[in-house]
This record gives sequence, C-alpha cells and structure tokens, in this order.
Amino acid sequence: MLRVRYVLLLLNSVQYGYHCFFCRFRDLENAQELGSMVYLLCDSNSKIAKDFSFKDQVKRAVLFRSNNIAEGFEYSNNNDFYRYLRFAKGSCGEVRNCLLFSLKVNYSTKEEAQSIIEFCRMLGSQIGNLMKYLKQNKAEQSKNKSNP
Repeated sequence: MLRVRYVLLLLNSVQYGYHCFFCRFRDLENAQELGSMVYLLCDSNSKIAKDFSFKDQVKRAVLFRSNNIAEGFEYSNNNDFYRYLRFAKGSCGEVRNCLLFSLKVNYSTKEEAQSIIEFCRMLGSQIGNLMKYLKQNKAEQSKNKSNP
C-alpha cells in the first residue's frame, strides 16, 4: 500500500560537522496517506461537509502533521527535526480527537472513523519511535564526546 522511501537524515557528528546515514522513513508518506483519508471523509460525509468549522479544523490538523514532518526534516539538524516531530505527533492527537468527537455527535459512523483513528494511532507511534531514536542517538553522541 505505502511505498517506503529512504530519506537522508543529517546527524551532528562529534568532530566533522554532519554525519549522514540512510533510514527507512515512512512517516511523511503515512501522514500524507492519513491526510487523503481525512479529506475524503470530509468531502464524502454530508454532515461533516456542512459543518465548515469542524471540517476546516480537522483538515488543517491533518495537513499540519505532514507539513511539520517535511519542514522539520528540511532544517537538516536533529534538534529542529525532533521539535517538528513533536508538533506532528501532537496533531495526531488532535485529528484523533476530532474523529472521536464526530462519532459522539453522529457526524460519522464507527465504520467511517475507526480505520482512520487506528491509522492515526499507528502514525503517532511511528513518529514516537523516530523521536526516541533521535533522542537516543543524541545521548550516544554526547557520551562519545565526553569519552574520547
């Protein structure tokens, strides 16, 4: 379903500026896939389509997520990338909350929302794992700096 892309991540090197490595990076594509799922739901569901405020909020939140992943990556340093991943992960909660709210007010059915909610949880977990990796890598680099 989703292609895996290899993205060049730049990590601060101990002495030589940047150290490059390749990693499998699905988060951006998954965020875009989630965005398309939410946009389709908003356009195909007549109750959601009529509530412009709700529709705009959930669409902004889902677009914000993929934009933050892309923007953070463009800064080419882990501190900024990590910060923007935090924003993207926060947007996962916002989109999930909007969809749960849509169930409460009968805007959507459980069948319409559940797969998107689960996909949102999976994406939040992926982003969290990448954040954990970046944090561990930073700690290892600091340790290596102090122990030459």
